[in-house]
Amino acid sequence: MAARPPLVALKDVRLQDGQRPLFDGVDLAVEPRSRAALVGRNGAGKSTLMKVVMGLIEQDSGDRSVQAGTRFAYVPQEPDVSPPSSSASDRATKEWTLLDYASSGGAERWTAESWLATFGLDPEKSAVGLSGGETRRAALAKAFAEEPDVLMLDEPTNHLDILAIELLENELVQARFAVLVVSHDRAFLNKVTNTVHWLENRRVRTLNKGFDAFDEWSTKVMEEEAESLRRLSKTIERETATFYSSITARRSRNEGRARSLQALRSEHAERAKDQPRELYLGVDSGVTSGKLVADLKGVSKVFGDRVIFKPFTTRIIRGDRLAIVGPNGAGKTTLVKVLLGELTPDEGTVKLGSNLEPVYLDQSREGLKSDMTLWDALTPGGGDSIIVRGFSKHVAAYAKDFLFSEAQLRQPISTLSGGERNRLLLARALAKPANMLVLDEPTNDLDMDTLDKLEELLESYDGTLILVSHDRDFVDRLATSTIAMNGRGDIVETPGGWTDFIRQNPGFLQPGANPRPQDKEAAARAAANPAPATVAAAKKPGKLSFKDAHRLKELEGLLVTLPQDIERHDATLAEPDLYARDRKAFDRANANADRARALLASAEEEWLELEAKREALAG
Repeated sequence: MAARPPLVALKDVRLQDGQRPLFDGVDLAVEPRSRAALVGRNGAGKSTLMKVVMGLIEQDSGDRSVQAGTRFAYVPQEPDVSPPSSSASDRATKEWTLLDYASSGGAERWTAESWLATFGLDPEKSAVGLSGGETRRAALAKAFAEEPDVLMLDEPTNHLDILAIELLENELVQARFAVLVVSHDRAFLNKVTNTVHWLENRRVRTLNKGFDAFDEWSTKVMEEEAESLRRLSKTIERETATFYSSITARRSRNEGRARSLQALRSEHAERAKDQPRELYLGVDSGVTSGKLVADLKGVSKVFGDRVIFKPFTTRIIRGDRLAIVGPNGAGKTTLVKVLLGELTPDEGTVKLGSNLEPVYLDQSREGLKSDMTLWDALTPGGGDSIIVRGFSKHVAAYAKDFLFSEAQLRQPISTLSGGERNRLLLARALAKPANMLVLDEPTNDLDMDTLDKLEELLESYDGTLILVSHDRDFVDRLATSTIAMNGRGDIVETPGGWTDFIRQNPGFLQPGANPRPQDKEAAARAAANPAPATVAAAKKPGKLSFKDAHRLKELEGLLVTLPQDIERHDATLAEPDLYARDRKAFDRANANADRARALLASAEEEWLELEAKREALAG
């Protein structure tokens, strides 16, 4: 069977961004039903290239061909769900709802309503005052409802919780349309893609495999590029030596050799200019905190009629890397504030260790005002220098470490991309000594090279890390322990990262976190009219409460799985050459083993208390 022609294709496309060439001979094709990733560094022009593919931006030269009748749908990095200007006058009489928004691109209202429900949204909900996650889900519902031939997604997992990301993955894998997606989420790209377009050095290279093959392929390409540049340098050295040794030769010959040498030097300068600048990340763990960072015993929190989390016990030891995961609105930030002593629990106690110096990276970006310049953001006290981990450094030099040019220092923050704003937040946070880092969604908008640098930094960090994230791959790579909250008040802790948590707690985050209206009504009726057997059980004395009995069962499970985890980590540590071969793997296994032992000690203590209580009640 002959291959089907692409839905849209770019050939030798060039585009200038002011004085800077953005694309220099880009070739890219979107095949029917392909699921392609578009990856590259922050600032490489990925979002702009997507708009060229859609025809929203016209290229300076080159060809764009598109099959007649091809329909596009687009979800930008920052979707706007506000009513179009033509509808502004209607708002006095009719509220702009999510259904109005989702059908505003031409989709049938019943189709838009169905997709809104799929993404967990009430179609009649006002489109005003939505959270970041709700806005993202509404934009996705609108795009799916328009039934495109090509769906363009720019950082679609930003602000989505893990359940919503997995829902999106499943819908994309089953979709009949083509997908072109810009994303930093490795786990998402591994699941969804079968093609990778790599925008690097103003051109696009294409890998006809899924993203899980990208790292090995791109490393090989970069090594070949470096070797080619090295050979060019050697050629210039030889030609330079030959040129000067033949200075007495005929003038015409010298002029020809000079032109050839100049051409080689120009090529080398151009290729060297395209070599990416290095990001320099550093962190100072400051004074050493006490071995015990925080000890939480039976803490719970309730807001009104809603239980944020039920009684929970944990102990955090210096050097732990703790991930907190769960649906949006589950109470992750509330738990962090209780853990840091900023919020008092309704039950239980929180004991904080000594000499704690926490730094909190807040992804709400509340500290960044749009009219503030980058210079102002880095030097809130004024002046031209910043104290970086105890030493004074000129603001321009420090900004350069985070890939900001001197020209950007006087520009308003509103001109920065999402990735640049996140790098700015990192620059501000990492300037301060901290023996505890609290990072709230640190991976949003960052390119993969920056993510790799951040991961390397955090792996070598000897302070305590608390990571709130929906990035499953990032959690797997860093966490020694994972606390999960399901939005119903339930909370569990598992040694290891996301994969370890899912293996030990299958279904914990699944439906119930966001019940449908009919489910809420049924639950309310059941609570108001309990079954006779339930009433009898509630009145029967001499037994643990349901909450305690449930926790006792959980602990019994932990007393089985935790020793197994300790044995597994100890077996890894027992490998004779592990320390010499892979120091990071050794440190990770050692931290995991220590964490599992601490959790086991805590679980044993709590189990003894509940078992004694059960025996006392039984008489």
